[in-house]
Amino acid sequence: MAVGENDAKKLRELTREEIEIRLREMEEEYQNLRLRSSLKQESNLVRVRYLRRAVARAKTLLHEDHLGIHSLATQKTGKK
Repeated sequence: MAVGENDAKKLRELTREEIEIRLREMEEEYQNLRLRSSLKQESNLVRVRYLRRAVARAKTLLHEDHLGIHSLATQKTGKK
C-alpha cells in the first residue's frame, strides 16, 4: 500500500474543521520549506514533495465533502 493511501484514510476519519486546521499547518510548513530551499538553506526535497501532495490530498477530500461525493466524519467521539 502506498503512503498516500494510508494518509487519505486517516484524513477521512477527521472532521472538516480538523482537516482545515491540518491543511493550514501543512501549507505553512510547505511554504517555509520552499523558501528555505530557494535560499539554499535546506534541500529536503522529499519533504517538500510529500507536503505538496498531502496538501492536494486534503483539499481533494474537502472538495469531495463539499460536492457530496464522500462524506467526512461529522463529530469525534470523546477521547480519553
